[in-house]
Amino acid sequence: MSAPDSPGAPAERPKRFSVDNYAYPQAPRLGVRGWLRWGWRQVTSMRLALVLLLLLGVAAIPGSLLPQWPQDAAKTQSFVDNNPTWGPILDRVGLLDVFGSAWFTSIYVLLFLSLVGCIVPRAVAHGKAARVPVAAAPRSLARYDGRLEGSSPLTPAEATNALVSWGRGSGLARLVGYRSRVDERTSRDGTRQVAVALEQGSLREWGNLLFHSALVALLFAMAFGSAYTYRGQAVLVEGQTFTNAAVAYDSFEAGRLFDPAWLDPFRLRLVHFDSEFTASGLPVSFQANVTFTEPGGQPEADTIRVNHPLEVDGGKIYLQGNGYAPSFTVRDADGNIAFSGAVPFLPQDGVYTSTGVIKVPDVTRGDQLGFRATLYPSAVPTVDGSIVSVNPQANNPVILLTAYTGDLGLDAGIPQNVYQLDESQLSPVRGDDNLPLVVDLRPGDTITLPDGLGTVTWDSLPRFVALDLRADPSLPWILGTSLASLLGIGISLFAPRRRLWLILTPGDRERTLVEAAALAPPHDEAATRALASALAIAAGEPAPRPRARQEDL
Repeated sequence: MSAPDSPGAPAERPKRFSVDNYAYPQAPRLGVRGWLRWGWRQVTSMRLALVLLLLLGVAAIPGSLLPQWPQDAAKTQSFVDNNPTWGPILDRVGLLDVFGSAWFTSIYVLLFLSLVGCIVPRAVAHGKAARVPVAAAPRSLARYDGRLEGSSPLTPAEATNALVSWGRGSGLARLVGYRSRVDERTSRDGTRQVAVALEQGSLREWGNLLFHSALVALLFAMAFGSAYTYRGQAVLVEGQTFTNAAVAYDSFEAGRLFDPAWLDPFRLRLVHFDSEFTASGLPVSFQANVTFTEPGGQPEADTIRVNHPLEVDGGKIYLQGNGYAPSFTVRDADGNIAFSGAVPFLPQDGVYTSTGVIKVPDVTRGDQLGFRATLYPSAVPTVDGSIVSVNPQANNPVILLTAYTGDLGLDAGIPQNVYQLDESQLSPVRGDDNLPLVVDLRPGDTITLPDGLGTVTWDSLPRFVALDLRADPSLPWILGTSLASLLGIGISLFAPRRRLWLILTPGDRERTLVEAAALAPPHDEAATRALASALAIAAGEPAPRPRARQEDL
C-alpha cells in the first residue's frame, strides 16, 4: 500500500463528527476558546436541560425518603445510630442533607444556567423577529385562494390612508392592529399601482418575547427568594409573650444570604384563644386574640384566624394549630420547686385527646423525674373502666399521669423531641401493688409520689397556638413574572398571524380597481372576514358585521 501522501494514495474522507478534532493532522485545532464555545453549546442545549430536570427530580427522592438534618436532627441522629454501617456512609455523601449538599446544588445551578442559556438567545431572536419590516405585497395575487376584487370611488391615496388607519386601529386595538407597508410601483403593462401590505403577527412575537423574558425573570426571582427567605415556627401559650428573634423560635430556617440580625424585634402576646365547636365536636372557628408591639411602639390588639394571617415585618403569621397546655408545679424530694410552667400537649384525635411529657432534670437529689400524660378534655368513663373524651371543649378535663425516674438523657448533648420521653434509661414509678403507677388528675389536684420522690400539682389548663411566620421578599416578583409568562404564552398561542394585500389600480370613470388577497393558517377563519373588511374600507364602505360570511358579502 502506498503512503498517504503518495500520488496514488486514496483521498482522505473527512468524518462527519469528531469530538477531539484531531482525527487529521491538518485539521484546525479548537483551542481554549473553541472548547469553551463547544462546552457552552452543550450546556445550553434543550436536551441537556431536560436531562438535568429529570436528574433533579430523581436526586430529590432521597430527601423525601430519608430523615434530613435540617428538618429533624434528632430523628436523623437516631437513624445514623441505628444503622452503624450505612448511616455514616449516607451522611458522608450528603443523602441526609440532600437539598444542602454540593452535588444537589451543582445540578440546580447547572439546570439554571442551561435554562437561561436556552431562553435568552431565543428571547433575543423573538425580539429581532418582532422588529422585522413588513414584506412587500406580491406582484400578482392571482394564485391565492379566496382572492377578492372590487372597485372604489376613492383615489388610490385616499383608499391607502383609509386602509392604513383601519389596520392600525385606535386605543387598545393598536395592540392587535396591523403593521402596514405602502409601495408605489409599475405593473407589467406599465400601469401605476399602489400596493398595500398589512401584517398582523408582531403581537405574537412580542408574546413569545414576553414569555421567555418572564421565564428568565421568574428563575432569578426564585433564586433570590431562596437566598433571602426565612420561616419560623413557635408555640405560644395564653399569657406568654414572643419576641421576634431567631433563638425564640422552636424551629427557624433561612436562606443562605439572610442574616437573622435583620429580623424586626417585634413582640407578640397571646391574650386569649377562642375556639368554637358544634355539639357533635366539629370545629366552627378558631381565633387567637393577640397584642402586637412594634419596637418603641404601643401594644395594638389584633386577631389571627385560619386563612387570615397577621401581616408583620414583610411576612405573615399564620395560625397553624392549637391545643391545650396544662400548667404543672413539680416539687422534688426536698420540697423545692423543680419544675413550674405550661406544657403543650399534642392533640391525637378530633376531640382533642392529647398527649404530652414533663421532663424534670433539675432535682435537688436523687434521680431525674419524667412524666407521660394523657389529657381528656371532656372525660367520661366507659363500661370497661377506661376514660374517653367526647368533646374538644374542656368540660370535664382529666389527666392520666405515669411517672418515671432515672436519666432523661438530656446531658448527652443529643437533641431530643420535647413531645417524647426517652425511656431507655428510665424506670416507671410503681405503686403499692408493684405495678406502674397511673394516677388521674383534675385541675387543682396535687398528688404525692411514692418513695418520697415529691409532688405534682395541676395548676390550670390554658390553651396554646402554633404560629408559623413566613417571609419571602420574592413572592410579589414570582407572582408578577408568573402572570406575565402566562400572558405571554397566551398571546403567542392565540394572537392571529395573517397578511392582507391590496393592490390599488386607477381605473376608468374616476374609480379605483381593488384586488385583495390574504395569507393565513388554514384554521384562521377570521382571515376571510378581515379581508372582506379591508376591501370594504378601500371601497369607502363600512366594514361588514363581525359574523358576516364570505358568501353574504
